[in-house]
Amino acid sequence: MKRSEINGIIRQFEDMLARHCFALPPFTGFTPEQWAEAGHEWDEVRQAGLGWDVTDYGLGQYEKTGLALITLRNGLPGGKPYAEKIMLSQPLQVCPLHFHWKKTEDIINRGGGELMFILYNADTDGNRLDTDVTLHRDGRRVTVPAGVPFGLMPGESLTLEPLCYHAFYASEAGSVLVGEVSSCNDDVADNRFFEPIGRFPAVEEDEPPYRLLCTEYPPAP
Repeated sequence: MKRSEINGIIRQFEDMLARHCFALPPFTGFTPEQWAEAGHEWDEVRQAGLGWDVTDYGLGQYEKTGLALITLRNGLPGGKPYAEKIMLSQPLQVCPLHFHWKKTEDIINRGGGELMFILYNADTDGNRLDTDVTLHRDGRRVTVPAGVPFGLMPGESLTLEPLCYHAFYASEAGSVLVGEVSSCNDDVADNRFFEPIGRFPAVEEDEPPYRLLCTEYPPAP
């Protein structure tokens, strides 16, 4: 992805968060120059991968397959056992089919349009199954058919257990602010994508960064 594209997406995300009165922690507003001067007191942000994350999953088609997100909190070994994210899903932009080996998460429509889901069960080898999926939707146990899209309106949520393949996207009705509350997040070892794709983009530096991504922080001076 070009840096100019990433910068534009982050600004668009900030605008939507402001419209929904969703305030961010201070470190999300740091400039690259501020990060260069940030001391060891900010090591939790660096080590837990907190902050901005924009990805096209290495496919080069962000508008079709991509996601912008901010990790707001995340546990480290011996620390907090939970994580939280806020995400921006644009109309018909797919977060591709994947599951987590360990993480349990609630995915929440925090505002905007309708958030669409496609679910499948998986076995312990990662094979996709065509069996009905049973899960909790805002505390109510429900069963949905594998592979059939269904939607969440603002305020609604799903609980996704490990080994539950899921893909999601905003419907044509408009962008969605998506929340995630989960056990600790590990993007390196805990994600299993149905198709072999990347997690973080290669960045082409065509202009200076507006915000650093969570993978780009310099070490403390």
